[in-house]
Amino acid sequence: MLGGSTAVAGERAGAVGAVTGVDGQGAEAASRRRFVDPHGDPFLRTRFAVPARPVTFLPRSRLTRHLDGALRTPLTMVNGAAGAGKSLLVADWVRQLDRPGGPHVAWLTTDAVGDAPGMFWAYLLQALRVAGVPLPADVGFPADANRLSPTLRARLAAGLSAGERPVVVVLDEFDRVTSPEIAEQLEFVQHHARPGLRLVLVTRTEPLMPLHRYRAAGELTEIRGAELAFTPGEADRLMELHGLRLTPAAVGALVERTRGWAAGLRLSALAAGESPDPEVYLKEFEADRGAIADFLLAEVLKRQDAATQDLLLRVSVLDRFSSGLANTVTGRDDADALLVRLSRDNAFVEHVGHGLYRLHPLFAEILRAHLRMRRPGQERGLHRRAAGWLRRSGDLAEALGHGAAAGDWEFTAGALVDDLAIGQFFTGLRSDAVAGLFSRMRWESAGPAPELVRAAGRLARCELDAGMSHLRRAQDELGEYGGTAGGAAARLSCALLEALAARLAGAPDRAEDAARAAGELWDAVPAGLLDRHPELTALLLDHVGSARLWAGHFEEARQALSRVADSAPGAATALPREDSLGGLALIDYLDGWLDRAERRAREALAETERFGLPRASGSGVERLVLAAVAVERDELGRAQALLDSSAESHPAMRDPVREAGRALTTARLHLARGDPGAALMAVEAEVRADDVSPWARGEAALVAAAAHLAEGRTQTAAGLLSEVPDERVACAVGAARVRLATGHAAAAVHLLDQVRPEGRAGPAVTVRATLVRAQAADEAGDGVAARRLVARALAEARGERLRRPFIDAGPWIRPYLRDTTPPRRPTTRPSGTGPIGTGPSGTGPNGTAPPPRPYDPPPPVVVEELSGRECDVLRRLALAMSTDEIAADLYLSVNTVKTHLKSVYRKLSVNRRNEAVRRARDLGLL
Repeated sequence: MLGGSTAVAGERAGAVGAVTGVDGQGAEAASRRRFVDPHGDPFLRTRFAVPARPVTFLPRSRLTRHLDGALRTPLTMVNGAAGAGKSLLVADWVRQLDRPGGPHVAWLTTDAVGDAPGMFWAYLLQALRVAGVPLPADVGFPADANRLSPTLRARLAAGLSAGERPVVVVLDEFDRVTSPEIAEQLEFVQHHARPGLRLVLVTRTEPLMPLHRYRAAGELTEIRGAELAFTPGEADRLMELHGLRLTPAAVGALVERTRGWAAGLRLSALAAGESPDPEVYLKEFEADRGAIADFLLAEVLKRQDAATQDLLLRVSVLDRFSSGLANTVTGRDDADALLVRLSRDNAFVEHVGHGLYRLHPLFAEILRAHLRMRRPGQERGLHRRAAGWLRRSGDLAEALGHGAAAGDWEFTAGALVDDLAIGQFFTGLRSDAVAGLFSRMRWESAGPAPELVRAAGRLARCELDAGMSHLRRAQDELGEYGGTAGGAAARLSCALLEALAARLAGAPDRAEDAARAAGELWDAVPAGLLDRHPELTALLLDHVGSARLWAGHFEEARQALSRVADSAPGAATALPREDSLGGLALIDYLDGWLDRAERRAREALAETERFGLPRASGSGVERLVLAAVAVERDELGRAQALLDSSAESHPAMRDPVREAGRALTTARLHLARGDPGAALMAVEAEVRADDVSPWARGEAALVAAAAHLAEGRTQTAAGLLSEVPDERVACAVGAARVRLATGHAAAAVHLLDQVRPEGRAGPAVTVRATLVRAQAADEAGDGVAARRLVARALAEARGERLRRPFIDAGPWIRPYLRDTTPPRRPTTRPSGTGPIGTGPSGTGPNGTAPPPRPYDPPPPVVVEELSGRECDVLRRLALAMSTDEIAADLYLSVNTVKTHLKSVYRKLSVNRRNEAVRRARDLGLL
C-alpha cells in the first residue's frame, strides 16, 4: 500500500467534568477520538503520499536496478543536490514494488517534521499504519513533539523484526532532519528491527548515521549525485519529452554545462521551448551565472498571464495551500483551474495530493523576494488573509503562525483565546511553540486577549506578580466582549489563570472564587470548544484541588483531584493527570497510607512516560511522596535520590504544596540521619508559623519539636505544640508523641483517646499511636500491655514495611522487640537518630544503644523502571566491559553510554559500577 487515508493515530480526551464550587456546577463533556499529531493537530496526509510523476518524467532503469539492492541491504541512501531527481526516482522504484507478496512500503516526507523527536516518530508511526504495517498494540504514542519515550522505539523495533513481510520505509527530504537524537533513535530501530526493516533515506546531505559501519559490512546501498546526473542519452530523451529535438552536440553541451542536474535540464527545456532557436537560447541561458534565478523570474513567471503571475506571487507566502486558501489570498475565484494547469504544465507548482499544492522551494523563495521588491508592504496583508481563512477552517496552529507573520497580534491572541486554547501554555504539548510564537508579540498590542496571553506566559514561568498584573488588565478590558461566545471563552480563560495564580500564591479562597466563576460559564461556551480542549477543564480542576489541599481541605481536594485522575487518558491532559495523582498520593501519605501513596505516585510518574512527556514537565510532588515513604521505611539512600530527582522536575515551579512537601521530607531525612540542626533549618526556611496551610504548619512544628528534643531542649519542644492542629489525626498523634517525650504520658494517652486514630488513619499514623500507648504502659510498669501493644504495632507495620516508628521509639522498646520478633541476622543501623526519644548521635536518652530493626529490610526497590537501553548497558556493565567497549557493542556514542550509566546509578540509588551490579543482582535484574 503506497499511500491513502490515515489510520488511527492518537486520541484526544474530552473534558471529564466541570469544576464544582460552593455555588456553581459544571457540565460533563464527552470524549471523542481525533487523528492528531503531538501538537494536537490532524496529521497531514500528504506527507505519506508517494510523489506523483509528471508527464515529462523519464524512467531510468539503470537507477531503479541499482535501487533493487535496497531489498537486500538494511540501509539505502539516495544523496544528491536539490533538484537532482531523487524523490521521483525512488517514487518510480517504489511503484514497481507494489505487487502481491511484495514488501510493505511506507513513505514519509519529513520536510516539516523537523528536529522534534516526538513529532518525527509520530509521523513515522502514522506512515507505517497508512502502509498497512501491523504494529504492536503497546507501541505507544509520542505525545510531546520534542521528546520520545525510551520504550517506544524498542517496541517498534521488536514489532518490525517479527513481521511476516519486510517493510521498506522511505524517508524523503531527510536532510531536513538534523537532530543527532533522531538519528540515534532511527539507528537503534534499524539495527534491532532486522531483518524486517529496509530503510531508504532520500537526502541532500550526509545523514547523521554511522555509514562507515554499514559500508564496511557491505550493508549499504548508495546512489549519489554523480550517478543521479543525467547521461547525454537520458538528457536527449528528456528533451524529446519536452518537445525539443536537439543535435547530439547541443545535448552534450547542455549536459556538460548543467552537470546533468535534473532540475537544470528541465528548467532549460522549459526556457528553450519558448525560444525560436532552442539551441542558441540554451547556450545563452547557460552562459549566465544567474541563469536559474533569472529564468524563474523572467521566463517561467513571465510566460504566464498577468492573473497567473499575480496568483504565484501571492501564494508564495504559503507553505502548502488549497485552491480555497489561494482564492482567499489572491482575491480570486478561479484558483483551482489555474493550479491544476500549472501543476500539469510542471510550472514549479506541485500537486501533493488531497487538493493541496506547494511551490518548488527555490521558486517560492525567489517569488517572495520578487514580491517584496515589486509590491512592498503587501506581504503582511497576505499573511493576514491566510490567517483569517485558516482560523475559519479550524486550523488554529497555522492560523496563529500566519497571524504572527502578519504582525496582527490582536487577531492572533484573540484566535488562541476564543478557541479556548490558553491551556496550551501549560500542557507540555505545544507549550514551547506557543510561548515562542507569542514572545514576539509587541507591547503596544492592546486588548483583553493579548493581556490574557501575556498573563499566561508569565504564569507559565511562575512569575506571579507580573502575571497577575496582566490578568487584572485583561479583566478590566473584558467588557468589550459582551455576552458573546468569545467573551465566555475569555472569561473561562481568566478563571483558569486565576486558579493557577491562587494555587501559586497559596490562596485557596481565590481558587474557590475562580471555580465558582468557571461553573457559571460552562453553558455559555460551545461544547465543541471544550471537546477540543479537555486540558482546560483538567487544569482548572487540578489547580483548585491543589489549593484545597494546601488549605487542609483534604476531602474537597480529593474530589477535585480524583475527577482529573479518573478521567480518560489523553496526551492533552497527561500533565494535569500526573499532578493530580501526585496530590492524591500526598493526601494518602499524610493520612498514613504509605502503600496507597506509593502506588499513586508511581502511577503519576507513568502518566507522563506513557505519552513521552519529559520528566521535568510535572510539579514533582509524586517524587517527594516516594521520598517521604522511603524515609518511613528507613531507605535513606533511596529517599535522597528521590529528593535529588524531584529538584530536577520543573525547577521553576513555586507551588507551595511542593515546596512545603520538599522542606518537610528533607527535614525528616536529616532527622533520620542524626542532624537535627539541618532539619530545623529545612523547615524554618520554607514553612512559617503564620502559614495558611494548617497541615504544613502542624507538620513543621512536629519536625521542629523532634529536632529540639533530639538536642535536649524539652521546653522548647513542648512550646511548639500550640501550633499543631489537633483536628488532624496525624498531627494529633504527633503531638501525643511530643507530650510523651516531654514527660506527660497521661496527657499523651488522653489526646489519643480523644482523636481515636484507629479506623481514621493509615498504618503510618496508627502504628505510632500504638507505640505511644505501649511506651506509656511501659513507663507505668504494665509490661504485659506494653508487649501486647508492641506486637500489634509490629503486625500492622509489616504490611507497609514501616521501620522508622520503631527506630524512633527509643531504647525502651528493645526488650519487647526481642520478645515479639523471631531472631534475624544482625543488620547495621545507619548513622543518625529518630526524632523522638533518641539522642543526636544515635543513642537513647541515657546513652544506651538504639533498638534493633524490627525485621530485616527487603531488597531496595528501583525508583523508576529501567529502560531497555539502560538494561542493555547494565548487562554489559556486569561483564566488566569498559565504557568504550559498551559504546562499540551497542552502536552508541561514549557520551550516550555515560548518560545511560548516570540514569542507571540514579534509579538504583548507587554511585559506582560495582554497587550497581550488586544492586541489580539483588533485584533480579541480572
